[in-house]
Amino acid sequence: MTKPVSAEQQLSDIRGGDLVKRHRLSTRRAALAILVLLGGCQQAADQPATQESANEPMPEQPSMMPVSRVDFLANDGLTVSGKFYRATKPKALILLFHQANSSMDEYATIAPKLVEMGYSALAIDQRSGGTMFGKNLTAARMPTPASYGDALHDLDAALKWSSSMHLPVIVWGSSYSAALVFELAAKHPGDVSAVLAFSPGEYLGPGTPVAAAAAKVRVPVYVSVGSDAAELSAAKPVFEAIGSKRKTLHVPKIGKHGSSTLIAELNKDGAAANWAAVETFLQAENEEKPPID
Repeated sequence: MTKPVSAEQQLSDIRGGDLVKRHRLSTRRAALAILVLLGGCQQAADQPATQESANEPMPEQPSMMPVSRVDFLANDGLTVSGKFYRATKPKALILLFHQANSSMDEYATIAPKLVEMGYSALAIDQRSGGTMFGKNLTAARMPTPASYGDALHDLDAALKWSSSMHLPVIVWGSSYSAALVFELAAKHPGDVSAVLAFSPGEYLGPGTPVAAAAAKVRVPVYVSVGSDAAELSAAKPVFEAIGSKRKTLHVPKIGKHGSSTLIAELNKDGAAANWAAVETFLQAENEEKPPID
């Protein structure tokens, strides 16, 4: 595996900007509000609040709280941390994977919006990540930095965890994880019902492994890119290789890299339109599926 593309190279349009700083502050305030709301209730729930030891397996089911911390084991024994956002009568479960130098808190504003739309969501910290939106608990457990490809273990673990929900599973990737979701869907064709990839590219080289995986995907796929030509150039070969006939390429008028394109504080002039495109895709794929109690 080649050396991963640095977060600085992939995310130069948002890294270090004032908007990221303000979003990080908003994320922290939101997290504090959730802690005040949930108080000691989460400690009493079936799902433990924390698990720092990779040798202590977690219960299969998360707590019944609207937002709960979850931890589970990857197949190599690493503890993967995440947040589970529970919808009432969800249409499906969406697994949310972050971009380079990021964490589950990339989805602090996105996941609640998905819940409003009728989807439960699990956002995880992958072992290849950082502190752009908040501390990455999984990466902090690694003795040495992990490659992008190594994080596939964490996506696999999230998909395995999702089986206890008994819901259709949609996988959602951002930047390097937008590449990994194609490998995940190709590896588990019967377990993934749709794919959303924000700013995918051949980040897992050498060669074209992402396009090769995309060619095996037969479920509906949504691909979104940023506004600059380089984003489209990186994503287009992957999009063209997708094996599904039901695929959508969204090229926004105003877009940002990865899932940041949907964060209003980072994309105030384009987030609403980009959300509308996501909602249209999800509605088309789920309008005939009744909610599951």
